[in-house]
Amino acid sequence: GNFHTCAILDDSSLICWGRNVDGQLGIGSTTSQKTPQLVNLGTGRTAVSVSLGDSHTCAILDDGSLKCWGRNYQGALGIGSTTDQYTPQLVNLGTGRTAVSVSSGQYHSCAILDDGSLKCWGQNTYGQLGIGSTTQQTTPQTVSFATNQIPKYVSTDSFSSTCVIFEDSRAMCMGSLRYWFGGSTTTLTLKTPEYLARNTELSIDEVSTGYYHTCVVASGG
Repeated sequence: GNFHTCAILDDSSLICWGRNVDGQLGIGSTTSQKTPQLVNLGTGRTAVSVSLGDSHTCAILDDGSLKCWGRNYQGALGIGSTTDQYTPQLVNLGTGRTAVSVSSGQYHSCAILDDGSLKCWGQNTYGQLGIGSTTQQTTPQTVSFATNQIPKYVSTDSFSSTCVIFEDSRAMCMGSLRYWFGGSTTTLTLKTPEYLARNTELSIDEVSTGYYHTCVVASGG
């Protein structure tokens, strides 16, 4: 994250350490920790994957449920409020739905669900949730794609954009896109997903979004 780190161990337990002023370590306090601390995910629950935002953390558990904790600025935790949480809180993904993957950005997060849908929540100032508006969302919102577009990977950056790769290896991005041209900086705000480079033929295997930049691995290496 920004100033904290988490790791899943070989027994599937989750440990976190570092800055904890917003409860991002999930240990029930706001005391920063210089050594790894065990996160209580619930009785019998273990972690499958974890993703760290600026000052919040989200983890997919062994039963497919999703829990988030830490700073809840503009609804980054997806629990229906903006109150910070110091212990893992269950995110309502919809009846019978489970999470396949999760990515946490600065103040927003997105998850791909077991039915192939993509849901995003949190800060939406730049349209990074891809739902056609710039209104913040405190609960998971479904991102609309064409019926033949099934997300397989999502990456949320540390500022204001989100990129998705589909099963057909095409990629789309949404949110704030800034670029330098003609001696000045231009900013585009995409409230709905747009094809990466507007090239529908470009095949992408992996994508990773940074603070003001994005890198992809094209098919074939």
